[in-house]
Amino acid sequence: MDSLITASSRALAAGDALGALKRVALRDDPPALALRGIAMAQLGEHPRARELLKRAARGFGAHEALSRARCVVAEAEVALAMRDFTGSPRALAAASATLDAHADHANALQAWLVMARRFLLLGRLEEARAALARLDARGLRPSLRAVAELTAAELALRSLRVGQARLALARAQAAAERAQVPALQAEVAEARAALDRPAARRLTSGGEQALRLDEVSALLASDALVVDACRHGIGAGGQWRPLARRPVLFALARALARAWPGDVEREALIARVFRTRHPDETHRARLRVEIGRLRALVKPLAAIEATGRGFILKPLGGRDVAVLAPPLDGDQASLLALLSDGAAWSTSALALALGASQRTVQRALAELEGEQRVRSLGRARAQRWLAPPLAGFTTILLLPASLPIG
Repeated sequence: MDSLITASSRALAAGDALGALKRVALRDDPPALALRGIAMAQLGEHPRARELLKRAARGFGAHEALSRARCVVAEAEVALAMRDFTGSPRALAAASATLDAHADHANALQAWLVMARRFLLLGRLEEARAALARLDARGLRPSLRAVAELTAAELALRSLRVGQARLALARAQAAAERAQVPALQAEVAEARAALDRPAARRLTSGGEQALRLDEVSALLASDALVVDACRHGIGAGGQWRPLARRPVLFALARALARAWPGDVEREALIARVFRTRHPDETHRARLRVEIGRLRALVKPLAAIEATGRGFILKPLGGRDVAVLAPPLDGDQASLLALLSDGAAWSTSALALALGASQRTVQRALAELEGEQRVRSLGRARAQRWLAPPLAGFTTILLLPASLPIG
């Protein structure tokens, strides 16, 4: 590896993408193309970075499997930054195996870290946990360890283990300070600040209260009967009844819990759940059927009794009742949560992450754009969506331990 490639690699490791480009900008040999691609990715020019990394991978010969594998890992991370989930994780797993076989354990672990972050973004927490379990953060370089701890913190937050998340973020901060990469330090600071922001709302008959993540965790761990509009289910005392695939039952449970300790009129339930202003006997009959189904489902947790004008929820054991809702209602809340990471998402990637149709996502994005709460870049298939203001750095430090390339 020549002196310019070495100097460019060191500049990238220190987070100096422009310094790295100055040394290899006019070169087209595969190692220089790979370093240029990583530098462009760190500058946010992801499409150009991906093109350069593909050229580098093609340029390495058959006897340079190690360098090709590093390019595969780099391209996979660029795809992750672009929120392009169309690629197969098999190529990344094969690249990791190649790196391990050539004793490049740092980049092999980087490949598993990319897979863990990909699974997290798609909400596949168990697969993310399995991929993260393959990492031994103690043996990693500071920059890579910081990213690994950030990923562990996000996994803990997704599981509402706030204490574990704080510990992981403290380790991430210490690693980021040792790495001395400004973008990574800012990433960790933003993640720590997010713990003190409202993460949900507690709805009652008298109004609503903003809750931080630790308060949400405490509420779910309490003995209260919680109708959770964030995860679409109802639970109490360690028991959980998922209702994500039964929207009518969940809407009934939410309406009854919101009115607790009072009751809800039959006409109000029909209007809210069946979305009609002119109820007839068929709606009343259907309401009785759905109430019967909900009563059977929540029997270990609460009773649902008929009153003179409607129905009332009566939790067992004298429990309190709470309705937990996202900071915003509807599909818009989930979209804003995904876009809040500062990266640019395609419509198809958002639809995949939410488990919704692209048309549903497009309608929600159009409404948010009209309210100036999101903005788009590009057009047609190149269009990407971001939450304003635009971030000055990507939320993913691309290939912090990818060196040497050649």
